[in-house]
Amino acid sequence: MSSWVTWWLEDAIPIALVTLLVLTVMFGPLERAFSARAEQRSWRAGSAVDLAFFFGQYLVWSALALMALDQVRLALGGVVPLAWRHDAAAWPLVVQVVAAVVLGDLLVYGWHRACHAVPVLWRFHAVHHTSEKLDWLAAHREHPLDGVTTQLAQNLPAMALGLSLGEVGALVVFRGMWGAFIHSNVRLDMGWLRYALGAPALHHHHHARDAARTANYANLAPWIDVLFGTYERPTGPETYALGVPEPAPRGYLALLVWPFLPRPQSGAYAPARNPSRAARRRALPLPPMGSSATEQVAHRRGSL
Repeated sequence: MSSWVTWWLEDAIPIALVTLLVLTVMFGPLERAFSARAEQRSWRAGSAVDLAFFFGQYLVWSALALMALDQVRLALGGVVPLAWRHDAAAWPLVVQVVAAVVLGDLLVYGWHRACHAVPVLWRFHAVHHTSEKLDWLAAHREHPLDGVTTQLAQNLPAMALGLSLGEVGALVVFRGMWGAFIHSNVRLDMGWLRYALGAPALHHHHHARDAARTANYANLAPWIDVLFGTYERPTGPETYALGVPEPAPRGYLALLVWPFLPRPQSGAYAPARNPSRAARRRALPLPPMGSSATEQVAHRRGSL
């Protein structure tokens, strides 16, 4: 217990406070100068909850996530062939880092898309989407189980390659900052960078309450959305509603417990689907009346 107290006092709390100060200084003026939603205040309804998620992440969940990732890293030692890892270690460091980042982004894309399509995964990921106002602080609203699985997907290739946190540390910090940026209340023309690193407008659109959640899954690598046909660049002002369609609690502890509670049928999540595929399914002709397949096809149409 004393080691935990020492860690909190000497590492976790100072790091959390410094990070909060740095992010406030970085994004506060940016959000005021280039607001996506000019009417939104810096301290808004939900900011206190997001601040609780921020400190929960830095003071509790990040340490537990690192412990879990370390166990996975040790387990990979008995799974990844030693010869393959030895060959990968001979690559130039920059090649190893690029391979780890690209493969990690692909895994995160697949996992994020699954979190929107599989109801049990959506229960946890929905916590992140309950924010009805987006800014850099809202980026930290994330259920710890959703967070650790996303980190696992992101870091699995690096761990398989045998890279240490020190070797990719600067990149991890940069990507964390960019993750806060794409949630920030900012509207900027990112030019070609919107394909390489993501842009707030793309991710804001992903947080829309309606069917826009079928697009822009690659938070930090939009080129993957382009590759898989899920890229959607919004136009016009950001006046659409944010959040989730089902009723959600407002408090920090309530949101942590929410995924484990039974949901009423009226609030059940309808898995995200590709709109073009859904349109093709709706166009399917019904079989002749009396056919045993008629009811099945009608049910499929109604469930889209």
